[in-house]
Amino acid sequence: MQWTLTPVPPFRLELPVWGLRRRPINSVDCWETGAWQRVLLVEGRPLLVTVVQTGPVDAAQLAVSATGDLRSGDEQTVKATVAHMLDIHRDLTGFYTLAAQDAILSPLAARFRGLRAPQFANLYETLVNTIACQQVTLGFGLTMLNRLAAAYGPGVETPSGPLHALPSPEILAGIPLEELRGLQFSGAKARALHEVAIAQLEGRLDAQALAALDDDQVIANLTRLWGVGRWTAEVALLRGLGRLTRFPGDDVGARNRLRRFLGLSHPLDYAATQAIVARWQPYSGLLYFLMLFDRLAAEGVISSGPLSGPS
Repeated sequence: MQWTLTPVPPFRLELPVWGLRRRPINSVDCWETGAWQRVLLVEGRPLLVTVVQTGPVDAAQLAVSATGDLRSGDEQTVKATVAHMLDIHRDLTGFYTLAAQDAILSPLAARFRGLRAPQFANLYETLVNTIACQQVTLGFGLTMLNRLAAAYGPGVETPSGPLHALPSPEILAGIPLEELRGLQFSGAKARALHEVAIAQLEGRLDAQALAALDDDQVIANLTRLWGVGRWTAEVALLRGLGRLTRFPGDDVGARNRLRRFLGLSHPLDYAATQAIVARWQPYSGLLYFLMLFDRLAAEGVISSGPLSGPS
């Protein structure tokens, strides 16, 4: 099956994809020669989805294809999931207006024009990703997620090798804790992953229901889950529910990047971070992604500077 999606301009596919990947070692969300590939689970069936941008940043089109055990109704599901993950329907005119008037934000917004706030496929995947990366380096967190997907996630063969999705909540809930420990998840993380899988199965991670709540209410709901604290809940608000007003202030790496970005000599705590980013509301969450893109560009992973052609 093949379809076309039209993002609200400007749009640059490379940026939301790398917002999902975060590091080149990520083997769940793959980026190669301008194409994003990943396995989506639709009613338990693994579908290989490929997305390529055609057209320039200001007139982008996305060519979306899916292969596998395709059935009636899959088109709507795949298109909706891709649109959600790449945040293609969000109009950021207000952000660009704010950025143009801000000496700090303006250079970043110009360099990474066409950005979006990418979101994981659902809240379940958001929490699994975030729990894996708690209190460890991002690289090690992604390594554990790669192992989890390869060992237990449904896979699809591709010319470059197999691609795997993260395991469904049904599968994750049934993995013995000692087997998760064998993938180098700590005992606490293994238990937290089980809790998230069970919450999903019991309907406690209903994104539509949580979307009707304010931020504090969502955080209160999510932190009732064992192993989910304020940082994990705030990341879920940004990366699961797409709330751009959230800059995860407990993220030490993001705080340090903010401090260096602003040329501050003193360390920042949660309160100081929130006071600083208040000047960029209601778009402080985009600053979180912009600093990620800035780091990836410095590492040569993504191109730096606005593009006039296809991403």
